[in-house]
Amino acid sequence: MIRRHVRTARLVRALPIASVVVFLATGCGEFNGGASSAGGSTVFVTGSSTVEPISILVGEFVRRESIAVAVEGPGTGDGFKKFCAGEGDVTGASRPIKDEEVEMCRDAGVEFVELPVAVDGLTVVSNKANTVVKCLDAAALYALLGPESEGMKRWSDANGLAEEVGSAFTSLPDVPLSISGPGEESGTYDSFVEFAVADIAEERDTEEYLRPDYVASGNDNLIVEGLNGSKTSLGWIGYAFYVGDKEEVRGLEIVNDEGDCVEPTDETIAAGTYPFSRTLYVYVNVQSARDNEAVRRYVDAYLGPESDALVRDAGYVPLPESTKTDALDTWGALS
Repeated sequence: MIRRHVRTARLVRALPIASVVVFLATGCGEFNGGASSAGGSTVFVTGSSTVEPISILVGEFVRRESIAVAVEGPGTGDGFKKFCAGEGDVTGASRPIKDEEVEMCRDAGVEFVELPVAVDGLTVVSNKANTVVKCLDAAALYALLGPESEGMKRWSDANGLAEEVGSAFTSLPDVPLSISGPGEESGTYDSFVEFAVADIAEERDTEEYLRPDYVASGNDNLIVEGLNGSKTSLGWIGYAFYVGDKEEVRGLEIVNDEGDCVEPTDETIAAGTYPFSRTLYVYVNVQSARDNEAVRRYVDAYLGPESDALVRDAGYVPLPESTKTDALDTWGALS
């Protein structure tokens, strides 16, 4: 099943959890105007390491307006913790906000707007030297990386489970299995669980998580280094980091609903034919945008005419036109 996490941009107000209201573009109020001028103003951006490259490029773009942007990428989950504590103007996310994170923002009185900004292809990768595995399906990934695979040290150890869960790949090679990937603080971890583990785990009445015995990191560059350390490694990263390290890692094809192996490319991700396509988001603190013109200008640039080029430069795929129009309408109603 292709799950792209595409949904309309929305405004969430800090009301009791039973009364959280979702306003579309026509239901939102207006900003009261910035209390500070853009000149010399600072925007603090936290959140997803996957979204971080786009946030950095947008920050460089608005620097010409004397807007200083500080960007960090501790991960989607850690970013929401800071953001919902009022410690960030904007947070990037490689998955939609969770209910408990909405409640966390609500409890702190943080009102936010959710805006989709790009499309990513969560990329399953191996060492460039690994030519024995070129394509996998979700069932094989469950057998290799899911909650029932802990302790497996060779690809072939997963063959029995792969057959049991209905994979087409039940003759995995008898070579060492070295795994590197994002940790639980990462939205990329959550997305991978949804893509490769959740459905099968539900059918088998097992927990929806990844085997804990792998090298986890919140730094995508360190994950790539780990993948380079073994000729038969396995991991998963955002598409931009894969594109940036194509000389070092191999992107594996993933089987779609029609049974075809699909390579992650700009075209397959944009079309949604790559099964692990997902939407990337930024969440904006509404009070920060009301009080600080720099925040508004920064988000304007994230959605403006130059945004498609910035997204491409970061290694991702621009939003479908209809999704971007919804985001612009929502943001425009606020600004």
